[in-house]
Amino acid sequence: MHQAAISLTNGKTNPNDDVVRIYVWQLPVRLAHWGFVISLICLAFTGYYIHNPFIVAFSHTAWVMATIRFIHIFSGWVLLASLIVRIYWMFQGNIWAHWRAFIPLTARQRKSLRGAFQYYTFQRGEPFPQIGHNTLAALTYLGVFAILAWECLTGLVLFSQVLHSSMLNALVGWIPRIIDIQTLRMSHYLFMFILMGFGIHHVYSAILVAREERNALMESIYTGYKFAPAALLDEEIQAVKHGSQASEAAHAAVVHASKVR
Repeated sequence: MHQAAISLTNGKTNPNDDVVRIYVWQLPVRLAHWGFVISLICLAFTGYYIHNPFIVAFSHTAWVMATIRFIHIFSGWVLLASLIVRIYWMFQGNIWAHWRAFIPLTARQRKSLRGAFQYYTFQRGEPFPQIGHNTLAALTYLGVFAILAWECLTGLVLFSQVLHSSMLNALVGWIPRIIDIQTLRMSHYLFMFILMGFGIHHVYSAILVAREERNALMESIYTGYKFAPAALLDEEIQAVKHGSQASEAAHAAVVHASKVR
């Protein structure tokens, strides 16, 4: 059996029917995911309050806005740290976390893209078999990462207008000279609603596919493990090895990073 999985059906005569437990989402991926979830919930609530204060404080020492701004800024740093971790792990992680998993480079990925589109448009009765993200979801996540990067960048610009840090000004202080500060502020605010809409769809589609595939998809973001046929695992690994121009060292890292802990 492949090093990436533990067989749960060793007694079967046909090894292709084996269902294996696979360590798909490594710890940095899970930490980044929950960093995104928690920070974005806090940022959405506090960001909307900063835009439109709706809490009435009756004490002159309540400091509600100051507290809300502190939570917003702290959550922003958590979001930025989570994004950096996730981008770093695109180059160090296993085949399901690697940047190649987000771009349809192989024939199987392109087939996954078509299959996922057909499933979500009711042209296909079941999801395309995939251990990690289907290619349509992966491309969507790239767009989400780009929005998160923009939110972090504009957030740093807005923060620099308050903090007046020489280091922060040197990093992002030139941006308002190119893009008006009000445009940056408005885009920072409006993208929040795009992320909120994505979050709703993300939870819905995850529950839907988990019910269809019954492969511990929802549980895997806590444990890291999913279940899949051994033949599917071998098919995905072979597709990566033969469909990309990665070096042999990268191929070895794919297997090593997928070991069960």
